[in-house]
Formats: sequence, C-alpha cells, structure tokens
Amino acid sequence: MAISSSIEWTDATWNPVAGCNIVSPGCTNCYAMRMAARLQIMGQEKYAGTTRKSGARHVWTGKIVLDRKSLDVPRQWKRGRRIFVNSMSDLFHEDVPVEYIRDVFRVMSETERHTYQILTKRAERLAAVSDSLRWPSNVWMGVSVESEEYVHRIDELRASGARVKFLSLEPLLGPLPELNLTGIDWVIVGGESGPAARPIDPNWVREIRDRCLDANVPFHFKQWGGKVKSTTGRTLDGRTWDQWPRQAEGQTAI
Repeated sequence: MAISSSIEWTDATWNPVAGCNIVSPGCTNCYAMRMAARLQIMGQEKYAGTTRKSGARHVWTGKIVLDRKSLDVPRQWKRGRRIFVNSMSDLFHEDVPVEYIRDVFRVMSETERHTYQILTKRAERLAAVSDSLRWPSNVWMGVSVESEEYVHRIDELRASGARVKFLSLEPLLGPLPELNLTGIDWVIVGGESGPAARPIDPNWVREIRDRCLDANVPFHFKQWGGKVKSTTGRTLDGRTWDQWPRQAEGQTAI
C-alpha cells in the first residue's frame, strides 16, 4: 500500500518491493530495517523473514519480496502526489527482475498526475538496465551517496535515461570535496537519525550548499539528525533550505 510520509521531501511512500541487504556504510543504521522488523512483529506477511535479530538490533536478511498486489495502488490516488518509491527496499536490487522493474515503470508512466522519486545505492545496476526502461518525465531518479568513497554512483546516475536526476547525500558521513554536480537537478543533504546516529559536521553541509549555489542546483537540507532528530531541527545558517528541481520537460514544477 501507499501511505502518507513524514519525510520532508515527499508526500507518500509506495513499496512494491520489500526487503534489502547492506551494501555500504550508509546502510548500517537504516531506519527501514527497524521498521520492517516492527511490521514483521505486527504480522504483516509482506515483511516476514526480511529481517533477523543481530545483537541488540535487527538487520536485513537479504530476502526480497515482490508485492504485486501493491502495483496498482497509485492508480487509486486521484490527487497527484510526490511518491517515494520503495522506501523499504531498493528497486534496483539485484534480486528484483528487470521485468518487474518494467512493471513498476509502467504504472508510473500511466499515472502522470504523480511525481515518483526513486533512490538507489545500486547505481551499477541502474546503469545496466536503464536502456531497457521507458523513462517518463514524472520519474525522478536519484542515488544515495554517504561519503567520498561512493561518489562513483553519481556517474552511473548521469548515464541513466532519467529526465530528472538527484542526489540524496544522507546519511552524510564525511565531506564531499570533489562533488561534481554536472547533469544533476537536485541535491538533498541530511544527517543520520536514530539510536546509533553518527555525527555530521556542519562544514560538510555548508560546503555542499555552497557548491550547489555556485552551480545553480536546487538544494534541500532535510535534517541535522541525531538520536532524536526533532531536537536538532533542519535550520542551516538561520534558514531552512527547501528548494526543488526546476520544471522538467512535460511536467509542472513543484
């Protein structure tokens, strides 16, 4: 099903896939692992077996569930929304068949009233299957980059057929001094939140913001994060930063 979201840059989430596995340090404290464990305990069959207990926390098992029953959910939403696709998984996970990815894209293409936001850490797979997908203008494609070690994901994003390309630099775990914004339409930055949140340096955020301003790329600061993110807020240098991608071909700017 699709549900309303408290994520600052979207309106709702839609999860036609459930389950994942850890691929890089940004995954270590993934909120989706904790949420999947709760949903599993609550008896939601979709999440059964997707996490296991490891010490004091739950981690992904690597089990992937294709939830075909949820594919048509966006058709039931009559009012246009920004929809984060697969907040509880990764559409480009290696165990998600290309045919199923195409099914998801078909739904997105046929519901033009919505704007779909997809994020992946599996940028190599994104690039590998991109040419086999039809990229409608209402699909925004992004990659997650948590540190300098993973900026190569941005090159794979640039190679994709997406009309709108964006970066989620969250959880930001280090500076990105060589960040190249060529071909990028939007940048989101955020600190990690939750019980084991790792710290973020304000200077890392300022450097990215300034680079966005210099490159005329919209900048969105999501949160400072921390154990209780509501106590740290999302103000940077006396203001909030809620910029959005400019009008893309064939769709209305938000």
